[in-house]
Amino acid sequence: MSQTDVKRLLLMQVGSMPAYQIPVVCYLVQTTTGRNILIDTGLPDPIPEAAADFQNGQDVLQQLARIGVAPEEIDTIISTHYDIDHAGRHAAFPNAQYVVQRTHHLDAASNPRFDALRAQWDQPVDRLQLIDGDTTLLPGLELIETSGHVPGHQSVLVRLPETGLVLLTVDAVPFQAGLTRDPQQAGSAPDGELTRASTIKLLDLVEREQVELVIFGHDQAQWAELKQLPASYE
Repeated sequence: MSQTDVKRLLLMQVGSMPAYQIPVVCYLVQTTTGRNILIDTGLPDPIPEAAADFQNGQDVLQQLARIGVAPEEIDTIISTHYDIDHAGRHAAFPNAQYVVQRTHHLDAASNPRFDALRAQWDQPVDRLQLIDGDTTLLPGLELIETSGHVPGHQSVLVRLPETGLVLLTVDAVPFQAGLTRDPQQAGSAPDGELTRASTIKLLDLVEREQVELVIFGHDQAQWAELKQLPASYE
């Protein structure tokens, strides 16, 4: 992935789990051809009682509005997975195609874990792009299959013209301390062996491709130091 169509990457904290100091985040990729590609959509509103530990902040729609991007201008949503803090506003983008791992979408169809957001992620088939494994979506934007946290979870590798390679681990490795060849938290994941394998896969990628920046999905200490919208990585 040496060439890139990616122009910039913007980070948004759209909510939190206050008791655990965990940020809820989304990402926007803008391309040289004018595309707006959203990665995850944050929490729903209202938040279901079963997820009352979460709280909304300035949601993804409000944050996009700050930089003049309307919901209709989002042409693609990369759905890393359908957990409640990642897919809560999927239905708010009327022109978006949804890119998700086939394994995950098929699992979600019969998995009660994802029932609360079914109205968000269960989109018409002509708006779904189901992919199988690691996939280059466009030059400079690669989806990395990282099952373990859930079946068919995906992380995202972005090549920026100035910053270089940026890896969004999302929930494959939610905290910086977990990016190790002996991840301790893997044993508590729904599939500990797959989580370990995905962690090592990402670590190998970071070392092999000399990734400049690894952004972890829920690491509050790191997020406090990152550029956030309206600032961007370019």
